[in-house]
Amino acid sequence: MKRILHIVGARPNFMKMAPIIHEMARYPNEFEQILVHTGQHYDANMSQVFFEELEMPWPDVNLEVGSGSHAQQTALIMQRFEPVVLDYKPDWVLVPGDVNSTVACALVASKLGVKVAHVEAGLRSFDRTMPEEINRVVTDHLADLLFTTEPSGNDNLRNEGIPPEKICFVGNTMIDTLVRLLPKAEARWPGLQERFGLERYVLVTLHRPSNVDDLATLNEIMTALIEIGRQIPVIFPVHPRTRQRIASLDLGQSTERLILVEPMGYLDFLALEAHASLVLTDSGGVQEETTYLGVPCLTARSNTERPVTIRQGTNRLVASRAADLVKAAQEALAMGGATAAVKLELWDGYAAARVTARLLQ
Repeated sequence: MKRILHIVGARPNFMKMAPIIHEMARYPNEFEQILVHTGQHYDANMSQVFFEELEMPWPDVNLEVGSGSHAQQTALIMQRFEPVVLDYKPDWVLVPGDVNSTVACALVASKLGVKVAHVEAGLRSFDRTMPEEINRVVTDHLADLLFTTEPSGNDNLRNEGIPPEKICFVGNTMIDTLVRLLPKAEARWPGLQERFGLERYVLVTLHRPSNVDDLATLNEIMTALIEIGRQIPVIFPVHPRTRQRIASLDLGQSTERLILVEPMGYLDFLALEAHASLVLTDSGGVQEETTYLGVPCLTARSNTERPVTIRQGTNRLVASRAADLVKAAQEALAMGGATAAVKLELWDGYAAARVTARLLQ
């Protein structure tokens, strides 16, 4: 019996870990699973809806760290996670993605001599100004087992001197979640369509500090969205903090075709994503989901750690400037919207089964 500590901290982690938890539950004599929520994303409404929709067990442990600077948050997670590791004495700690929870828990486990597996390893933007890039690199060099989502991840790890026997190309567990829950999301589409009264629309999701915390950049993006909204309705689920920043801008233009809504649960967002004419984002996970769905995506960033989405032609990097965003959106919309769903290697709904099989060995 292997005792596994699963770590979740921010909402994208839930979609990455839910399939692994479901898969391991099929082997009750092989795995004892403990779910640790660091509380890095602590909005109760959003967390609860994600746990319910993804059919995840409620966390066994909640560290309740809340927000803070990167140093404060990372340090507090480490401080609160160490007694959990000492108490549960796990065989493996599974950390997903690239958030502060990922690197903090990997550091604690590694120093206590507990094996670490990194889910979504090897991704690189090669931009050290991104805190997530630091988290990815450090976690990969601490981990004993590295589960990669795309071939570039394998190449990056080998180039950094990681022994090949530690690298395991399994595919994308986030796509497992999408494959499993897309039918449920589709069932919500008629209600969403009625609520918003839409046929064609652009869906927007933005959260990176470089886009939403810098008021000059946010002003460029909002100016672009208003201009795009003259051609086609724009739906933008907005985080409360971003909404406050938007309110402080003097946009001075009509925003009636710009539909600002509250943050959404996974199923509603997936339904809107699947039916969008275009998605504008700065999220890594959304780049992957739109690629799988064949929905055109513009990423408001100068780089991406998910190059497979660019190579597939579904995703395009665009500078966060009004003129560039409007031009790119008009070009993408002129192409006519969604293509057939893209079949990428091992993005087949069975990544979690491969993770579990490797940990059974």
